[in-house]
Amino acid sequence: MADTYTPPVYGTGVKATIQRLGGHLAGMIMPNIGAFIAWGLITALFIPTGWLPNKALAELVGPIISTLLPILIGYTGGRMVHGQRGAVVGAVATMGVVVGADIPMFLGAMIVGPLAAFILKHVDRFTEDRTKSGFEMLVDNFTAGIVGGAMAIVGVWGIGPIVQAFTTAAGDGVEWLINHSLLPLASVLIEPAKVLFLNNAINHGVLGPLGVAEAVKQGQSILFMLESNPGPGLGLLLAYFFFGPRALRPSTPAAIIIHFFGGIHEIYFPYVLMKPRLILAVMAGGAAGVFTFMITGAGLVATPSPGSIFAYLAVTPKGGWFGVLAGIIIASAVSFAVASALLGFGRGEKEPAEDAGAAPAGTVPEGETRPVAETQTRTSSVPTVPKEA
Repeated sequence: MADTYTPPVYGTGVKATIQRLGGHLAGMIMPNIGAFIAWGLITALFIPTGWLPNKALAELVGPIISTLLPILIGYTGGRMVHGQRGAVVGAVATMGVVVGADIPMFLGAMIVGPLAAFILKHVDRFTEDRTKSGFEMLVDNFTAGIVGGAMAIVGVWGIGPIVQAFTTAAGDGVEWLINHSLLPLASVLIEPAKVLFLNNAINHGVLGPLGVAEAVKQGQSILFMLESNPGPGLGLLLAYFFFGPRALRPSTPAAIIIHFFGGIHEIYFPYVLMKPRLILAVMAGGAAGVFTFMITGAGLVATPSPGSIFAYLAVTPKGGWFGVLAGIIIASAVSFAVASALLGFGRGEKEPAEDAGAAPAGTVPEGETRPVAETQTRTSSVPTVPKEA
């Protein structure tokens, strides 16, 4: 299933292994992008700071991000490993990490969904030849139920708390950088945490409260802008549009609109996961944007929610337009430049007509043979005369 949404990766080296892992992680997200867009639209429209505030409809926001989206990710991850049975077990196991933590469990779902399906896959191999005829359905249902229930318990008591502890540690690291006036370096922690779908925990759990306290005293705060800057993601998506894999380029215009104008940053995370080295691009863009905010004295009066250009302009204090827009533009430019360089400016992308897995002309793919008539070579243009009997 991952191959449907992510380019194939060839090779066996460390780089290829990391890219393949990133492709699998992205493969759990890409099929569910529609659900992310639905959540983003509901959030942008109906939350108290949205375009059409509606208290009743805003009640959808929390359950979707905390329960539905992680279960969809766990379901998809399980399906990638062991088909429909793996999908069901992955969804059940994901419910454990949802209950076991107080933050959205996207990362936990990426771990427990495929893991539960992998365990069930080996259980099925063990019981396949040991189940008597007529008992297959009974055994299959009970093994799936046992594995799913056991992994849900592991999620509640183990994986959920571990992921939440990791999130807390990342937040503490960001807070330490803030307290030591090393704000541009905060992007080194914030951007990787965002790609692992910890953006809401970092923004609303750490930066938001600190920013509110600072805004009360100073009237504005730069802390609201550390995670929510749409510039790094915009630059990355533009680089993908011009220089990324040709199969993915048509998807980037819609992603740019959703990200930059809708404020749904999650839309660009799978693009980073497909090529993990691109995390350097968003880190560089984020650091450049924060540095620009610092030297221009920019700040916001509240958290831009969601992190779109419209939300940024809505909470920009009077007279602060230049610094805010400059930080977004510079972050976009730096992210675009670094991502374009890491993508090789498109030089490594073949034309669509070329098959990436095809063997060079004149060679025989491994494991195949050609007819004898094709393998013989002609040494002379003069036909040979058969010998007389």
